[in-house]
Amino acid sequence: MNDYSYLSVDNPYSHLAQQFLKALLGGQRDTATWLILDSVERGMTVKEIYLNVFQNTQREIGRLWETNQVTVAQEHYCTAATQMIMAQLYPYIFNTTRVGKRIVATCVSGELHEIGMRMVADFFELEGWDTYYIGSNTPASSIVAAIEEREADVLGISATIHFHVGAVKKLIEAVHASDAGRDVKVLVGGYPFITTENLWQKVGADAFGRDAAEAISLANEL
Repeated sequence: MNDYSYLSVDNPYSHLAQQFLKALLGGQRDTATWLILDSVERGMTVKEIYLNVFQNTQREIGRLWETNQVTVAQEHYCTAATQMIMAQLYPYIFNTTRVGKRIVATCVSGELHEIGMRMVADFFELEGWDTYYIGSNTPASSIVAAIEEREADVLGISATIHFHVGAVKKLIEAVHASDAGRDVKVLVGGYPFITTENLWQKVGADAFGRDAAEAISLANEL
């Protein structure tokens, strides 16, 4: 069994992340919620929570599921509870001063794990971007329409398994073949792009972000 843990990294919030995950795996959503809201009240920023708690615990839950240490039901519960807690932080997120930049964020068809892209979209909001998160199973034509309607500067696409990489490539081709999406910059992310070097270039993207913070930095450069 792989003993590596995403919560063992050296950061000042690893203890909070461990407490948060323990509460979720124990079915204690109220405790998990209190841990986060109390941390915000004590001065921890929403950015720090997203990067050091939500992001790391979601990756750890995925690892535990892959190694058969948690059930599908537990994984779904943890994800749903985290999304509910994220929603309670929105008053802090949407108070950010706008910077006049726009992103449309989506997952490819068939993608079942949308929380990663939603977290990235929220992080863009924290940075003052106007985001339009449309989840998964959205036809390419509707994504193109959203890019045109929102006058998007960037399209963010997420895929969590290698099986969906082909769908990412087809979506990018469809977007770039359209009048509205011809000049939009495409930023991709997700497990396949982390584990396979230069895969983002092969699907025709303009950049690849390993996490929300890097995605913001790259989008600003694009």
